Amino acid sequence: MRVFAISDLHVDYEPNARWVQELSLVEYQDDVLILAGDVSDRSELLQRCIETLARRFRQVLFVPGNHDLWVRRDGPEIDSFGKFERTQALVREAGGSTKVFHQGKLSIVPLLGWYDGSFGEPGDDLRMAWVDFRACRWPEGYESHDTAKAFMAMNRYQRQSGDEVIVSYSHFLPRIDVMPARIPLDKRFIYPVLGSAALGEQVKALGSAVHVYGHSHVNRRIELDGTLFVNNAFAYPHETHIAKKELVCVYET
Repeated sequence: MRVFAISDLHVDYEPNARWVQELSLVEYQDDVLILAGDVSDRSELLQRCIETLARRFRQVLFVPGNHDLWVRRDGPEIDSFGKFERTQALVREAGGSTKVFHQGKLSIVPLLGWYDGSFGEPGDDLRMAWVDFRACRWPEGYESHDTAKAFMAMNRYQRQSGDEVIVSYSHFLPRIDVMPARIPLDKRFIYPVLGSAALGEQVKALGSAVHVYGHSHVNRRIELDGTLFVNNAFAYPHETHIAKKELVCVYET
């Protein structure tokens, strides 16, 4: 069994949706796909994407990204925590899974998260530019660190044995040093909304052999402190310089 990974499919864009539709119906039937968030805030597109992938893979494993929890098209009766619950149910009904996957000694563990200011506090310019601050809706008085804390409290899985092989995955970055040094200084103003150091502590506590993440759209494969960190974001159609736009295998039994 091979474990493939991808994130940030953003199927609102027709070329991205077409790529999903054109994946082989035969090649991956024995394999698992980690889908690390940011498919679409439109439920019908997320459902169609999961159903399409579920016909191609033995199992599709999903964790939501920030785009998936936008509620600007959903009316005032639902907030982003409600959208999260609805998204989890939709994914399961479409044939995907939001739970821990086990195969022999291998466990594939989803880690929920959000950004919490541990990579820097977002300034006024970033708050104005970053769509989450307008498209998400949280309980009254909630700041980003409250949202991150609430989601990470749901990550309860613990290593079961010393020889268990754990592949974990999140949408958000678990540590900022996974970003390559080549990133220009003027592009680093978004670092405060990329992830959470506390999420990194959860990866460390699990002792993950591999951790898959998305969100930054910067494809990356780097080993740090004994864990292989992999970003394989499909990204926006024009981002061909930072995204390979192909599946990558991150583990094989």
